[in-house]
Amino acid sequence: MTKEELAQEVIVRLEKEYPDAGCTLDYDQAWKLLVSVRLAAQCTDARVNVVVEDLYAKYPDLDALAEAEVEDIERIVRPCGLGKSKARDISACMKKLKEEYGGKVPEDFDALLKLPGVGRKSANLIMGDVFGKPAIVTDTHCIRLVNRIGLVDGIKEPKKVEMALWKIIPPEDGSDFCHRLVYHGRDVCTARTKPYCEKCCLKDICEKNGVE
Repeated sequence: MTKEELAQEVIVRLEKEYPDAGCTLDYDQAWKLLVSVRLAAQCTDARVNVVVEDLYAKYPDLDALAEAEVEDIERIVRPCGLGKSKARDISACMKKLKEEYGGKVPEDFDALLKLPGVGRKSANLIMGDVFGKPAIVTDTHCIRLVNRIGLVDGIKEPKKVEMALWKIIPPEDGSDFCHRLVYHGRDVCTARTKPYCEKCCLKDICEKNGVE
C-alpha cells in the first residue's frame, strides 16, 4: 500500500469513526480563535475554553482587548500557563488587527504568519476553520499519530510533517482529517498511556502494529 493509498483509507475510517469532529476550541468570531489557539500552547483546550469566558466578560470585543493592559490580560490568562508571553502576544496581535486590518482577521496565510504569536499551526487552523481553505494543522496529536500509522517516517518537526502530509492528503480533506486525529489521539491512540490498539479502527493498517 502506498502512502497515498494508506492516507485515503485512514481518512475514510476516521470520518466514519468521528463524523462530527471539529475544532475543540470554543469561538464565535475569528479573532477569538486566534486568542484561544495562542492560549492552547502547552494547555488543554478544555481549560482554555473556561479561561476565555472570563477574558471576554471583561473585554467583549477586539477593540477592548487591543486597548487592555498586558498585565490585566496576564492576570486572567495565567491559568493557561506561560501567562506573560501569551498575554504579550495576544495584546500585540489584537493591536495589529485593529490598526492594520480594521479589526478583521486577514484571509491570507502569509499575513496571518506576520501576526504576533501566530505560527503555522495557528494560521492553518484559521484558514481551515474560519475561511474553509485547505489546511493541515500539525499539533502534537497529528505528529504522533501520522508517525505511528506510517504516513510519515520518523518526522517530528511540525513544518516538515505538514509538508509531507500535503503530498498525500487531498487539500479538501486536510482540515477535517487533522481534527479527527485530535479526537483519535485523545480517545484511542494516546500519548501518556499505552495506546488502546485493540479498539482502534486503524489497527489492521497501522505501521505500529507491524503492518507492512
